[in-house]
Amino acid sequence: MFGYLKNLWLTISLRRKLETFAVMVILVMGLSVAFNIRVMNFSLDSFDVILRDNSQCHEFQEALALEIKAFEEYARERTPERREEYVLSCVRTKRCLLSLPFDYARIGPERYARTWNVRNGYEGYSKARDEILSMDTADDGFVPALYQVYSMQGYLQTYARRLVQVTLKDGNAIYQEKASVFYNMPYLILMFSIVMMVVVMCMTKVLSGTLVDPMVKMAHNARKIARNDFGGRDLEVPNKDEMGELVKAFNKMKHATEGYINTLKENNEMAELLHREELEKMEMEKRLDAARLELLKSQINPHFLFNTLNMIACMAKLEEASTTERMITSMSNLFRYNLKTSEQIVPLEQELKVVQDYMYLQQMRFGSRIRYECKLEVEAAKVLIPAFTLQPVVENGIIHGISKKEQGGRIFIRIWKNGENLMISVADTGLGMDEERLRTLSEALKGSRTSGIGIGLGNIYKRIHTMYEGGDMRLYSREGCGTVVQMTIPQNKTSVRV
Repeated sequence: MFGYLKNLWLTISLRRKLETFAVMVILVMGLSVAFNIRVMNFSLDSFDVILRDNSQCHEFQEALALEIKAFEEYARERTPERREEYVLSCVRTKRCLLSLPFDYARIGPERYARTWNVRNGYEGYSKARDEILSMDTADDGFVPALYQVYSMQGYLQTYARRLVQVTLKDGNAIYQEKASVFYNMPYLILMFSIVMMVVVMCMTKVLSGTLVDPMVKMAHNARKIARNDFGGRDLEVPNKDEMGELVKAFNKMKHATEGYINTLKENNEMAELLHREELEKMEMEKRLDAARLELLKSQINPHFLFNTLNMIACMAKLEEASTTERMITSMSNLFRYNLKTSEQIVPLEQELKVVQDYMYLQQMRFGSRIRYECKLEVEAAKVLIPAFTLQPVVENGIIHGISKKEQGGRIFIRIWKNGENLMISVADTGLGMDEERLRTLSEALKGSRTSGIGIGLGNIYKRIHTMYEGGDMRLYSREGCGTVVQMTIPQNKTSVRV
C-alpha cells in the first residue's frame, strides 16, 4: 500500500502535489479545531447539566417558599393586592415545578422518586389550598383545614430540601467521575497538537523532497556547468512528473553542452597540429586561428545554454508548471546578463531586474526564510549606474549574513536622490559584524585590498571610485542585527570619468 501511494505521489503533477498538500494542511487544521471544540463542548455540557439541575431545584425551593409566604398573607388579609401577589407566586412555583427534570433514564431512581413526591405532594396541596381559600374564615372547619394546609406546606418544603440534597449529591458524583478527564484534557490537547504538528512537518518534508531538493541539485550543477565543469554523475530523482522531465532535460543539456565543448577542443587540437606542420612564416596566422577557435568556443557554450534553457522554459509553460518556468527564465536572465553585458554603465532598472531574478531563485531555495523589499524613489529607466553593482552586494548579504541565520532575514534596497547624487542602500538583517571586523573591512576597501572582503565588494568599491569623482561606498553593521552597504553615485556628467 505504501509503495503504491509513493509511486502515485511521484507520478502526479506539481500542481496536484501542491493542491494535495494544501488540502492536507487544511484537513489537519480542521481536525485540530474540531478536536478542541469537542473537548470544550464535553466540558461545558457536563458542567452545564450539573449547574442547570442545581439551579432548577433551588429555584423551585425558593418559589415554594415565596408561595407559602404569599398564601399566609393572603389568607390573613384578603385584599386585591395580596391576591395578585399570591397568584403570581403560584404561577412561578408551578413553572419551576414543571421545569424539574423528570426523565428516569437520566436522573436515576432516587431523584425520580423525590421529584415524583414533590409533584404528587404539590398537586394535593394545590387542591387543599384552593379549597380553603374558597371558604369563609368564620366557618367551623376553616381553622382545621388551614392547619392541614400548613402541614402539607411543611411536607412539601421537606420534599424540596431532600430533592436539592439528592441533586447536589448526584452532581457531585458526576463531577468526581469526570474530574480526572477534565484534569487530563490539557494534556490531551497538547498531545493532539503535537501529533498534528508532526503530521504537517512530515508532509512538508515529503513535499520538499520532491520539489525543492531537485531544484537545489539542478542549481548546484548549473553553477558547475557555468564554470565549464561537467564532471560528476547525472542528476537522479524518482519523480515522474514535470520535475522528473526537467531533470532529464537538464541531463541531456549537460551532455549536449559537454559534447559541443569536447568537439571544439578536438577541433582545436587538430588545428594546432596542422599549424605546427606549417612554415614559420604562418606562425601569426596559427595564433589568429587559435584565438578564433577560443572565441567560437566561448560563444557557442552560452548560446547553447540559453537556447536549451529557453526550450525547457517553453516546455514548462506548455505543461502549466509556472513556477518551474519562472525559475528557469530567471536563471537564464542571470546567465545572459553576466556573460553578455559588456557596458560599464547601465540603466538602474536593468540592475534591479537582475536582482529581482536572483532574489526569486533564492526565495525558491530558502522559502519564507528570505524576504525582499525594494523602495524606489527615482525613475529607474533614467538613472545610470555601473554594471554588476547591486546583485553582488545582495548576494554577499545572503551568503554571509542571512543564510547562516536559522530564522533567515530580509533584504531591503532603498534608492533615492540626494542633490546630484544617487544614493543606494542595501540592508540585510543577517548576522552582522562586530566593530573590529567592520573596521578591518572598511580599511581593506579604502586600501583596494580584496583579501578578507571578497572580490565582489572590492571590485564595486574600486569601480565607483575610479568611474566617478565623489563616488563612495561605506559599510555599517552591528553584530546580530545586520549589515548596510551604502553607495553614493554622482549623476552629473562632469563627475563621470569614463
